[in-house]
Amino acid sequence: MSESNNKPNYAMLTDFYEYTMANGYYLNGWKDRIVYFDVFFRRIPDGGGFAIAAGLEQLIDYLKHFHFEPEDIEYLRSKGCFDEGFLEYLKNFRFRGDVWAVPEGTPVFPGEPILTIRAPAIDAQLIETFTLLTLNHQSLIATKANRVCRAAQGRVVLEFGSRRAQGADAAVIGARAAYIGGCAGTACALTDELYGVPAGGTMAHSWVQMFDSEYEAFKTYCELYPNSATLLVDTYNTLKSGVPNAIRAIKEVLIPKGIKNYAIRLDSGDIAYLTKKARRMLDDAGLTDCKITASNSLDEYLIRDLLMQDAKIDSFGVGERLITASSSPVFGGVYKLAAVEDADGNIIPKIKISENVGKITNPHFKKVYRLVDRETGMALADQICVYDEVIDDTKPLTIFDPLATWKTKTLTNFWARELLVPIFKDGKRVYDSPSLPEIKAYCENEIAHLWDEIKRFENPHDYYVDLSQRLWDIKRILLDMNSDNH
Repeated sequence: MSESNNKPNYAMLTDFYEYTMANGYYLNGWKDRIVYFDVFFRRIPDGGGFAIAAGLEQLIDYLKHFHFEPEDIEYLRSKGCFDEGFLEYLKNFRFRGDVWAVPEGTPVFPGEPILTIRAPAIDAQLIETFTLLTLNHQSLIATKANRVCRAAQGRVVLEFGSRRAQGADAAVIGARAAYIGGCAGTACALTDELYGVPAGGTMAHSWVQMFDSEYEAFKTYCELYPNSATLLVDTYNTLKSGVPNAIRAIKEVLIPKGIKNYAIRLDSGDIAYLTKKARRMLDDAGLTDCKITASNSLDEYLIRDLLMQDAKIDSFGVGERLITASSSPVFGGVYKLAAVEDADGNIIPKIKISENVGKITNPHFKKVYRLVDRETGMALADQICVYDEVIDDTKPLTIFDPLATWKTKTLTNFWARELLVPIFKDGKRVYDSPSLPEIKAYCENEIAHLWDEIKRFENPHDYYVDLSQRLWDIKRILLDMNSDNH
C-alpha cells in the first residue's frame, strides 16, 4: 500500500510463489538470466470461433510503474522466508524486459501467443499474475460483448452491468473491454470519465415511483431532459398505463418543440410481445420516431430469439450476463516458459509435457503470422514460427488443419502479416497506443475480415492455426528427448 495515495501497489498483486521463485533465482545466481514466456489460451469462451484480445493498455501502465514501496519490502521481510540480499535488490527494482503483443481488438485463436516476454528471470516471474488477470479479464468481456453485438444485427448495444460486476475494477475496466468488443456505450460514469467510453442513462423505476402518478413522472422528465428522454414504461402496467402515459407526455412536452429524439424502455415481461404491441400503439399515435429499447438479463441468445420473433427493438441494454460473461466466465489464458538463454546468448527452447495433449506447450521464442487473401482481404489462417523465420508469401504455403493433421489446404495468393508488435524494449515503452475509439474501429474491421463460418455461435468453423515446419521439427525433437528421459 502506497502511503502517498493510499492505493494498493499492484506489484504486490501476485501469487506468493512468484516471490519464492524469484528469491530462489536470486540465490541461484539467475536473477539476470534471460527467459522467454508466452501468454496464450486453450479454449474460446462459449465455444465460439474466435476471441478478442484486450487489456494491453492496463498491462503497459502496470509495467511502466512497477516498483516496491518500503512497506511492501517490510511485508515480505515479515514472512521470514526471503533472503535479505533479495529484499535489498527489490528496493530499486524496475521492469527491464522486452514485450511483444497483439494490438487490442485483434481476433485471436487458441494456442498462438498473444503476448511474449523476454526478460531477466525475476522480472518475468513477478509480472505473471497481473499480466494474466488483465489480459484474461478484458479479453473475456470483449469477446462476450462482441457476441452480444453480433446477435443485435447492427442495433445499438449498451453495457449496463456495473451493479452486477464482480468488484469495482471489473465494472470499470469491463465496460472498457465491452466498448472494444462493440458496445456503443456504458451506464458506468467512471468508465466515461477515465476512458471516454460514452456513458448514458435516464431513469429507474424509483423515479416513476417517487411521483404521485406515472404521467407526472414522465412529463417532468421530458421537461428536464427534452433532448434525451427515454421513459421506462413497465413500472406498473406496460400497455395499460406505461405506454399511454409516455405517449401523452411526449406529445405534450416534446412534439411541440419539434424534438424527435425520444424513446421508451422495457425492462420486464414478455419483451417480444410487449414491444410489438407498444410499437403499434406508438405508430397509431403518430410517434413513428419513438425508439424502443429493451433490457432485463439479456445475452446473445435471448437477443437472437427476440429478433427471430420480430420483436420491435431498436437498442439493447445488456448487464449482468455481459459484464460477468456468466455463460463462460473464465478466459483461461496461461503464462508458460518457452525458452531460456545460455551464457553465450543462445536461445534454448523449453517445452512443458503433459498426458493431456492440449496442455503440451509450443517451445522456443516465436512470432505469429496472419495469412490474408490478397483478393478478398479475408483472414485465411495463422502460422506460428520461430522468431527469425520469414514467410515467403510469393510461394504456395501448405497449412495443416488444427484438429486433423492429415487434412491440409494450400495457400497461394496471400500475404503474411506479423501479429505481435513491440511494446517494451529493455524496460522502455516503444509502443504508441491508439485511442480507444481507434481500437474499437480496428476490432470491427478485423472481425469483418473473418469468414461468417467462423462467427457462428454454434459449431463454428475451426480457423487454421499451424506451426511452421521448422517449429514443428523442434517440438518433435523435444518431445522425443523427454519421452526417452522419462
